[in-house]
Amino acid sequence: MNNFSADLMITNGTVITMDGEDSVIENGTVAVKGENIVAVGKAGELSTCKASKIIDARGGIIMPGLINAHTHASMTIFRGLADDLPLMAWLNDHIFPAEADLTPEKVYDGALLACAEMILSGMTCFCDMYLFEEHVAQAAKDAGMRAVVGEVLFDFPSPNYGSLEKGFAYTEMLVEKYRNAPLINIAVEPHSTYLCAPGLLEKASLLAQKNDLLLVIHVSETKSEVSEINEKYGLTPVGFLASLGVLSPNLLACHCVHLTEDDIALLKKHDVKVAHNPESNMKLASGIAPVTELLKMGVCVGIGTDGCASNNNLDIFHEMSMAAKLGKVHMRDPAAMNAKSVLRMATIDGARALGLSGITGSLEPGKKADIIILDTRKPHLTPMYNPVSHLVYAARGSDVLTSVINGRLIMEERKILSLDISKIAGKVMRIAKDISIKNTEAHKP
Repeated sequence: MNNFSADLMITNGTVITMDGEDSVIENGTVAVKGENIVAVGKAGELSTCKASKIIDARGGIIMPGLINAHTHASMTIFRGLADDLPLMAWLNDHIFPAEADLTPEKVYDGALLACAEMILSGMTCFCDMYLFEEHVAQAAKDAGMRAVVGEVLFDFPSPNYGSLEKGFAYTEMLVEKYRNAPLINIAVEPHSTYLCAPGLLEKASLLAQKNDLLLVIHVSETKSEVSEINEKYGLTPVGFLASLGVLSPNLLACHCVHLTEDDIALLKKHDVKVAHNPESNMKLASGIAPVTELLKMGVCVGIGTDGCASNNNLDIFHEMSMAAKLGKVHMRDPAAMNAKSVLRMATIDGARALGLSGITGSLEPGKKADIIILDTRKPHLTPMYNPVSHLVYAARGSDVLTSVINGRLIMEERKILSLDISKIAGKVMRIAKDISIKNTEAHKP
């Protein structure tokens, strides 16, 4: 290979590329110039490369950053607030009342804490749905993370924008503000079929199509949701969205726990993407999503953590392990949901689900440099017969040493370079104290 220069070179590690051939390169090197990956190969092949900074992976794993396909980042401020409750009681009795007191500052601080947790767990990109999303976007930008963000839209007034008409105006403001941003993409995000009237869903879909944006919505998360939509419209939530012309390749359907065979066929027909959230679905007893059936039909599935109030952590390594095991239990087949498929859900297929596979999700020349390094010199990772299998069944977020996002070194040797974690945690603790007092008062007998 000809001599060339790079800004950063990561070497002496096993490179898990997640490219079209699922190439794995032992004793590999990844070279970065500016925001982009410029070369991936054997260390010997790239030995003539001159780099301003060289990072020695010390025999660890060099891989694409993980992608969180569905979360509510700022809900870190509600972590553990109302555990062990059914979804509707959790939402209506605790979360919605607490959200009524949200401010832009609270959302920003909660999102910063989420970014810190996600960076420490190996994530380089996340898709967010929440309130005051301009401030989530700012938090992601300040943290140096790649993010797809969208203001949640629903029929009742929002603590942020008030009436629905203003919600659409707010979304359009976000679209213009971040149209050419290097790290931030905007999505249109109606909450769900049960909190959004047909007109809202149709208008949201048209806005997304007009601006070539991702459309994100919760779909068929619970049996009660499916029953409610069936009573109203005589259709499943997926069938209802199909009847409105909302199903499309730019739609990301989150959860999809309760699907019929016809639902899955519709998702495949319209090339809808799915965000699987196994731990949240387990904690809220929503059920087990038929991911094996979706994958068999060729539906693109990413993986998400959901928010910290319904999961309690933001660790995609946990989610991968749980997704694989749930899939096996669901099918009663130990070969179902194999490690390679699940790792793709957290990397390249997650990027596809967010419409970002052209720039991230794999380590290939020309793509943005979103890279993490794992320390494999750990008892729980020794020995390592199959690195892909280990990433799904044995690795932990705490094994991530280094993170590069868009060519920028964001974390090195477990130290986040873009954020002051102690300062952020202190702010969130003060927010939580106020929330706890108000929640206790509201639920006194």
